[in-house]
Amino acid sequence: MRTTIEIPDSLFRQTKSRAALQGVTMKQFIIAAIEQADERVQKQTSTETSKPAVRKFPSFHLRSRGKLDLSGFNFDDLLA
Repeated sequence: MRTTIEIPDSLFRQTKSRAALQGVTMKQFIIAAIEQADERVQKQTSTETSKPAVRKFPSFHLRSRGKLDLSGFNFDDLLA
């Protein structure tokens, strides 16, 4: 697909020189940069969505030497 974008002159010159240093065209350089950015986003998104946050609630030691375990307590019930 063909598209047109506007970028600042300084960024264009910087990108063009980096592409030349790597021996690739601007098109190849920009496509590679977009693909790398996309991979980072996908990796970040998959890490965040694949592992649900596991919260470990504290246990409180009572004076009677018992232990109050809140791991199964539904705190949402307090708001209802």
